[in-house]
Amino acid sequence: MFAPRVAGVASGMRRLINPPRTVAAGGLRWKSALVSALPTDPEAYVSNKLAMFDSMQFTPIRESTVSREMTQRYMSEMLDYAETDVVIVGAGSAGLSCAYELTKHPDIKVAILEQNVAPGGGCWLGGQLMSSMVVRKPADEFLDELEVPYDDQGDYVVVKHAALFMSSVLRKALIAPNVKLFNAVAVEDLLVRQEPESPGLAESPVAVRVRGVVTNWSLVTQNHDTQSCMDPQVMEAKVVVTATGHDGPMGASSAKRLESLGALPSGLPGMGALDMNTAEDAVVQMTSEVVPGLIFAGMEVAEARGCNRMGPTFGAMLLSGQKAANLAIQALKRSKA
Repeated sequence: MFAPRVAGVASGMRRLINPPRTVAAGGLRWKSALVSALPTDPEAYVSNKLAMFDSMQFTPIRESTVSREMTQRYMSEMLDYAETDVVIVGAGSAGLSCAYELTKHPDIKVAILEQNVAPGGGCWLGGQLMSSMVVRKPADEFLDELEVPYDDQGDYVVVKHAALFMSSVLRKALIAPNVKLFNAVAVEDLLVRQEPESPGLAESPVAVRVRGVVTNWSLVTQNHDTQSCMDPQVMEAKVVVTATGHDGPMGASSAKRLESLGALPSGLPGMGALDMNTAEDAVVQMTSEVVPGLIFAGMEVAEARGCNRMGPTFGAMLLSGQKAANLAIQALKRSKA
């Protein structure tokens, strides 16, 4: 990991000092929103800005142009990602950390599927709807890599608002040309093939290989009981990373489906009670390819393996996601062998 240059300020807070710059990524260009200096005459600055807004006019556009732009681009992406290298199910802290790690390999095509309209999972806040985000070391190195400032408290660091981390990792992942987020898209099932198990992977009662995911619009998924049959479609993938979180309405969905298929032992252990000091190590260590083609990351690991929950400390989610990305790279190499 490469830490950015930092400068110390009061209370141990670390502040990035990278200068404002014009950045290029893909075919996009924009100017940094960082302000290098305050205006010399703040009152005149405000007056000039207000005058500019009062006289401003947007460039003209036809409403049909907007519709065509959205539809053409989205449908083109759906066609492109009907076959992809890696599908990440769940855009929480683990899933997005996985996606960011895969941006370092621009030859790998990555699709992120998120059932909610808003990505981010439970990482927009800390514990009990509070703002701060606690991250135990050494996961602070990942924050450095993302250029997220924090308050260093020795054995752990504190990001002043969890949304600062989430918005940073989301931006870093989505700006990459090899990553596409499909939000408001639900994964209703797994695409599987009955195949002999690959050596070295976790044992499963039924030998299957995951070959992709079955998708639908989230609003359709939520209304199957209110309408007649509304069939899904399929996204084929060489590797699927499932990071849907702990058990709940949208959590641990892949673990539950594998259990129902007989690919995981009946009676998933579920996550254990809260113990931060054992939970985070266990989740990272047990992040693995559970069946060929399917890697568990984040709190879904705890549901499948029975390790403890860690509650409102986020380091394991970040590192589990990174580990899952590197396991996916290994799995892709095996598929090409």
